[in-house]
Amino acid sequence: MNPTNPFLLFSFFLFIFSACNFYISNKCSYPVWPATAANVGHPVLANGGFYLPPGAQRKVQAPADWVGRIWARTGCKFGSNTIPACETGDCGGRLQCNGLIGAPPVTLAQFALQADKNKPNFYDVSLVDGYNIPISVTSIPYSFKCRIGGCKKDLNHICPQELEVLNDDGEIVACKSACLAFNNDKFCCRNEYGTPSKCKPSIYSKIFKEACPSYYSYAYDNPSPLVNCVSDDYLITFCPYTKWTNGIEST
Repeated sequence: MNPTNPFLLFSFFLFIFSACNFYISNKCSYPVWPATAANVGHPVLANGGFYLPPGAQRKVQAPADWVGRIWARTGCKFGSNTIPACETGDCGGRLQCNGLIGAPPVTLAQFALQADKNKPNFYDVSLVDGYNIPISVTSIPYSFKCRIGGCKKDLNHICPQELEVLNDDGEIVACKSACLAFNNDKFCCRNEYGTPSKCKPSIYSKIFKEACPSYYSYAYDNPSPLVNCVSDDYLITFCPYTKWTNGIEST
């Protein structure tokens, strides 16, 4: 940056003072590789991905009007020359996705921030393409109305066999959505099923909704799980519950 250019200085300070902070926390018992992908016209955050060991937290700054998604990759083995490098959420075998979208199924936290600080930000957690691990989102300072909770059950534990994703050891590491698994218009809410009146919950989306009631379970989930809140800081937690007993949350 040229320190003698008033416009660049103004732009720099405008970014600093109008930015939003994501605090990304890993409460899983295993490492995750958080990843980000921005919508067209918005910058990539944290080069698109990084390593986060169990119990760690990292601050990621975003422009006040940022729009994009955040997810966790699991079971990654970078440097092994294997593609995909991650068992879930892989982005072309890269540590830093740098704009690439992760391969589904994966649990997605989606954000649409507003540059006007008097207007609310919009965000949700989606299972429309499937699930790998639970995510919670809360505002800082905490507000119950701004919270998206985790899951009551581990979807990998109750995933129907036809939706299961297995790793090389035969372990269930993710659960596909019915749309992803079957590529069927009825499950994907498209073509003749492309309206809320035509696309209804399926037996599969109901399983997702029962396990994770705060998330989108299919495209036209109603009432909408979309949250809108005014805040400059958000805590995104992977595996917000520290313990699962027989696939059910424990505190």
